[in-house]
Amino acid sequence: MPLVNAFSKAVVRDFSLDELKDAARLMRGYDLVALCAAGSGHSGGTLALMDIVTALYLKVATHDPNNPEWRHRDRIIWLAGHKAPALYLALAFSGYFPIEDVVTLRKLYSPFQGHSHRLKLPGVEVSRGSRGQELSIAAGLALSGKLDHDEHTVFCIMGDGEQQAGNIWEAAMEASHYELDNLVGIIDHNRLQIDGWIKDVMNGEPLAERYRDFGWEVIEIDGHEIEQVVSALQKAKNVPVFGKPTVIIANTLIGKGVSFMENIAGWDDRAPSYDEMVRALEELGLKRAIAYDVLLKNAKEYQPEVDIKPRRPAFRMKFGGITRVK
Repeated sequence: MPLVNAFSKAVVRDFSLDELKDAARLMRGYDLVALCAAGSGHSGGTLALMDIVTALYLKVATHDPNNPEWRHRDRIIWLAGHKAPALYLALAFSGYFPIEDVVTLRKLYSPFQGHSHRLKLPGVEVSRGSRGQELSIAAGLALSGKLDHDEHTVFCIMGDGEQQAGNIWEAAMEASHYELDNLVGIIDHNRLQIDGWIKDVMNGEPLAERYRDFGWEVIEIDGHEIEQVVSALQKAKNVPVFGKPTVIIANTLIGKGVSFMENIAGWDDRAPSYDEMVRALEELGLKRAIAYDVLLKNAKEYQPEVDIKPRRPAFRMKFGGITRVK
């Protein structure tokens, strides 16, 4: 289902496949500008994920940017929290806030932190915590939906390196046991993590067979073919196998769309320099489409403004019974 109005249920906008492809390309461009402005972050993983999040947020998931807490919305939980810029841009392109604001990524007191914070930003379902716990949260939300007889779907976006966390498999077992066919896992299967190839760090393959052994329905796709991504997401949401959670294993490339970043582990935990950003935008055909110098200037001016007008609220912390005001 496309973006909807929570009250009238009217369609707000339904993106065509070509429009989704254009949006994914633009999101990659804004992602690179935001990371360059921040001076840190995860270029490779965010670029790998853009086609998936574009299809999910703009085409398949049911949600309303004007009513983020709508009870019947689909829930999208991010285990891949370090890929937060992809989340922020998906929300921005959906209409939750201006796209240009994302350029304040990782700035002090900005709502666009390196890992998402639910209390700071509409559309964020869960603040990122310890690696792996989000699939358990997603399973709990799916079970809650079943008990409440609510038809919303819960999606959980994960990385393949994150499958090394033990609590992933506890949640996978729970989801199968409770027959959570309203739960959809999405694995960004790019085969790389910060320390190198996953098979060399701690091999988790074959993922498809392991999830099947845990009682899940498995769909394998090319995570950069929008048609395949949309089809898989719609199938998992609209016609799931009765009583079985679904996992979509999306084969992707770290750094997708930028030749000097693709399939290079070092870009999993690195932001582009100015020159690298310009070169990447040129490869994406976006050098003239995105006013990157203006955005970088805005990001640079954001911090002095914060320093002049502090945005941090006062809060109280207790240490050994003594309350201190920060």
